Amino acid sequence: MRADPADYELAAPGTLEKVLALFADGPGTWLPIAGGTDVMVLYSAGKLPARKLVNIGDLRELRRIEVTLSEVRIGAGCTYTDLRQHSIIVNEFPLLARAAEWTGGIANQNRGTLGGNVANASPAGDSLPVLLVYDADLILVSVRGERRIPYRTFHTGYKKTLLAPDELIHSICISRNLKGYISYAKKVGARDAQAISKVFLAAMARISNATIEDVRLAAGSVGPIPIRLIGTELALAGRAIDNSLLETAGKVMAQEIQPINDIRSTAGYRSVVLRNLLGEFLQGLPGARIDS
Repeated sequence: MRADPADYELAAPGTLEKVLALFADGPGTWLPIAGGTDVMVLYSAGKLPARKLVNIGDLRELRRIEVTLSEVRIGAGCTYTDLRQHSIIVNEFPLLARAAEWTGGIANQNRGTLGGNVANASPAGDSLPVLLVYDADLILVSVRGERRIPYRTFHTGYKKTLLAPDELIHSICISRNLKGYISYAKKVGARDAQAISKVFLAAMARISNATIEDVRLAAGSVGPIPIRLIGTELALAGRAIDNSLLETAGKVMAQEIQPINDIRSTAGYRSVVLRNLLGEFLQGLPGARIDS
């Protein structure tokens, strides 16, 4: 059953200041819509509750990518196409550029936004494990001011976040101090493009003397939220890369995830595939001694 347009109100204030004023006057009343790639799917299916919508897709304040010596600050309204075409993103943050390529087709990439992917809070969001391994921060804004929080704390449960009813995601900040890391990302889906992931692994490691000096791992579609695999990281850090390490890390990882059976896959399949992706990542690191 399709939704009735008459049940919805759409405002287009035109500036960030006016949008935040609306949020302050009616916290939780307004649903922001930028690219609309998630909202309009629900609307077309008749699953979007009647409510007030506010257009933030034309806010120039949210469409900037600012680069400093220490970090890159990506406006929440930047599209996946913006990310794919920005030289600093492509060269210094290849996992983010790759995730942007994997998100839907060209039409979705031209409309969908990084901030929308974060706010939608789907455990299958392609960019979210990448932001976790990059240790991203979020800038949240309201009429009360702005606050900066670690992205890893943002998701509190399935489709639940730390975003206050009067707040909007302004930007995503990533440190540029990532030299020496080897990066890896793999999305497993029903097909190569325009598919929701069954399993997603993003990983980074810095190697010294054939041992793992530092490692970051994050997974999607294996729990109610995108998850940073802290326990698995601890099991890998400071160790030589061999079969026994993969065995140990695989057992720890199995305890950290909470895969489910759903229309796209089974919990058992997700567990096995994620372990295989971990093995593929480790096998590709310098000095690895893991059997094929």
